[in-house]
Amino acid sequence: MRDIILAGIKSIEDSSAAGAKARFSDHDLNLPPETPRSLRQAAVLVPLVDRPEGLSVLLTQRTDHLHDHAGQISFPGGRVEPRDKGVIHAALRETEEEIGLSDDFIDVVGYLDNYETVTGYLITPVVGFVKPGFTLKIDEFEVADAFEVPLEFLLDPGNHQIHMRMRHGSRRRYYVFEYESRYIWGATAGMLMNLYRRISTLP
Repeated sequence: MRDIILAGIKSIEDSSAAGAKARFSDHDLNLPPETPRSLRQAAVLVPLVDRPEGLSVLLTQRTDHLHDHAGQISFPGGRVEPRDKGVIHAALRETEEEIGLSDDFIDVVGYLDNYETVTGYLITPVVGFVKPGFTLKIDEFEVADAFEVPLEFLLDPGNHQIHMRMRHGSRRRYYVFEYESRYIWGATAGMLMNLYRRISTLP
C-alpha cells in the first residue's frame, strides 16, 4: 500500500504544490462563490500510521468552544504563519503543537491536491508516514481527542456518503464518513476523498 500511495500523491520535490490552485473544494458538490476571493494559506498533515495490521489515518476532534469548526474532526494543522519556512514546516509545527507528535516519527513523502474551504482557506495537505511508538500530548484547549481510522475503511466506496444541510439559507451537500461514533465531514472528508481518488485509479 505504501508504494501505491507514493505513486498516487504529488512528489515532495513538486515545489509548485503549495501555490497551486485548488483542484478540490467545499464547492465541489455545490455552487461556487459568485465572485473571486482571496484565500488564506493553511497546511495540514495527513498522518498515515504504519501499524502492523495496516495503515491508519490519525485524526483529531476539535474542542467545542473554539471559534472555527468547533467540535469537528480534522487533520492536525492550521494557518501558515510568517515564521514558517513553508507548508511542510507549518503542518509539522501545528501537529506538534496540537497533539505532541514529533517530526522524529514522521516521514513526509508528498502532497494531496490543494483544497479550498468555504471559510476562505487554501489548504495544502502534506502526506506523511508515521512510525508507531509515539506518545501523544494533546493541547486540551484546541483538541478534545485524537484517534485513528483504518485506511482500508476510508478507501472503501461503500463508506462514502453525501449528506446535506442548510447554511445561510442555502442547501449545501458534503462528503461524510461515519466510523463507529465519529462523524467525519466537510473539508476533512473532502481531502480524504481526494486521497481515495488519487490512489484508487492506479493499477
